[in-house]
Amino acid sequence: MRQHSLPRSGLGTLGHACVRSAASWWGVIHFGAVALVLALSPSTYGRESRAALAWNIYASTWQVLFWFTLLCALISLVLIRIVVVTASSYGLSQYALEMVVRVLVLELIPLGAALFVVLRSGMLTDTGLTASPLHIEHVPRMIAIAFSVATLAAVSSAVALVLAYLVVYGLSPWGLAEYTHMVGRVFDPVVTVTFVLKTVWFSLAVAVIPLASVLQAQPETARESNPVPQGTVRLFLVLVLIEGVSLAVKYI
Repeated sequence: MRQHSLPRSGLGTLGHACVRSAASWWGVIHFGAVALVLALSPSTYGRESRAALAWNIYASTWQVLFWFTLLCALISLVLIRIVVVTASSYGLSQYALEMVVRVLVLELIPLGAALFVVLRSGMLTDTGLTASPLHIEHVPRMIAIAFSVATLAAVSSAVALVLAYLVVYGLSPWGLAEYTHMVGRVFDPVVTVTFVLKTVWFSLAVAVIPLASVLQAQPETARESNPVPQGTVRLFLVLVLIEGVSLAVKYI
């Protein structure tokens, strides 16, 4: 009897865990759908909500835009220089700029912006959320976080493209035609649409998943397991999935 009861007990525990995980994911999806509907509804943007949205955008984007762009520019400059020098040493200098654009601009910068906003938004420590109406506190917060990811990624990508040109051609304008042709070849319609959609999905994931994971936690379960690490795992799984799908669409 004991030999058969242990596997059944294990299967029962696994099934219960799967059901709880599916219910938790469904809660995140439902919360995101409700928040998206509210974000697109004009009735949401009353006077109090507009003030909260303006403050959240200022705090999440404007306060860090210069410093994040500067840090990203320094890292990009180092990476661009490494790639260009390494490619030149192997006689592949004609591929250096294209590699920089494909790896740095299309992949690393959007992911870096998403991770930066995750850390700065207080996802790992912010457990003091109030139970105020969704459209007054939480929707403005989510819109601001999504806006921050998209803005930081767009500005930093533009700066990286400028730096890539300056590293290779310097201040000379004679390489502009060749460089813009190469960038246009990389950003074909499929890559451009994939890049935009990936950035949008990154923004939505960072804005919705952490907050939904915290809000859906019940007081009785909070003592058993902290919901914030669960939200962290969910978010990183979704980011990896989005990145994987993006790579598959572009290169497979």
